[in-house]
Amino acid sequence: MKFDPNSNLVYSTDTGRISPSQVEKVIPEGDGIIRIHKESKGRKGKGVSVIKGLALDEKNLKTLAQKLKKQCGCGGTVKDFNIEIQTDNRELLKSLLEKLNYTVKLAGG
Repeated sequence: MKFDPNSNLVYSTDTGRISPSQVEKVIPEGDGIIRIHKESKGRKGKGVSVIKGLALDEKNLKTLAQKLKKQCGCGGTVKDFNIEIQTDNRELLKSLLEKLNYTVKLAGG
């Protein structure tokens, strides 16, 4: 058997090897308030706005991220049920999310 560094195999003592399709991703539940954080650690000084607390599945998160990126005119991604938008303009993100009937707070930085 060859070792494949790109393989994401998981082993459980109960069931043995688990394929990625067997692992369920649980949507984290929040308190109903969306928080927009400003982060620059580990990004070579480039600031990003991280939107946390959205209780949406991955498909809906990606759709919302696309809409926000288009409105802001910048890039971004979805990681670990958080949306990262490559902008420091948190006020614009807050107003866009409030138009979509979310309760939004600016947190950190």
